[in-house]
Amino acid sequence: MNRPAHRAAATVLGVFLLASVSPASAGVPTDQLKGSIEQVIKVLDDPASKADPEKRRTAVRQAAQQVFDFSEAAKRSLGRHWQGLSDKDRQEFTGLFTDLLERAYIGKIEQYSGERITYSGDSVAGDIATVKTKFTTKKGTEIPVDYRMMQKGDRWLVYDVSVEGLSLIANYRGQFNKIIETSSYAELVNRMKAKSDEFHAPATSAKKES
Repeated sequence: MNRPAHRAAATVLGVFLLASVSPASAGVPTDQLKGSIEQVIKVLDDPASKADPEKRRTAVRQAAQQVFDFSEAAKRSLGRHWQGLSDKDRQEFTGLFTDLLERAYIGKIEQYSGERITYSGDSVAGDIATVKTKFTTKKGTEIPVDYRMMQKGDRWLVYDVSVEGLSLIANYRGQFNKIIETSSYAELVNRMKAKSDEFHAPATSAKKES
């Protein structure tokens, strides 16, 4: 993916933390997602955080950690390869994957504002839910964005984001699997430790507006 397309995808995937939220009647998963959005917007609107960019980024990351299930996302991104890892390796990979997502998306959201999200409801099957939304760019382009959530206790946490039908986790899983199959799991870890920029999110039609 070229860099403009990558930036566009990052906008779509990260913008839910900045969006102007429209009223909607929905179930608990949607309500909790909206609550997390409001929490981050509060952080971004805080004059003290605006005066200290590093403090602001830290606060946004901490808020994001309350809505993302990085452990579940990491597990699903490795697919069948996860089963063969020791507990120590799983912990290491989860940390590296969390860092990858934070660098790729959470660190970018403070660059965007004014976009809008509308909610079209959620569906729940056991402890899994899908919150359907529609992201509207400043130029008026509407992009469907679905959030896959899993219930952990009394919380619903995001473990995947699907943009125009393209799953973030499935996309990473394909990239990770290719490296493992053509080289090794150790090579994947080495590349992630090197903070490689070769791992990209799926492209979306938003690239037309980059």
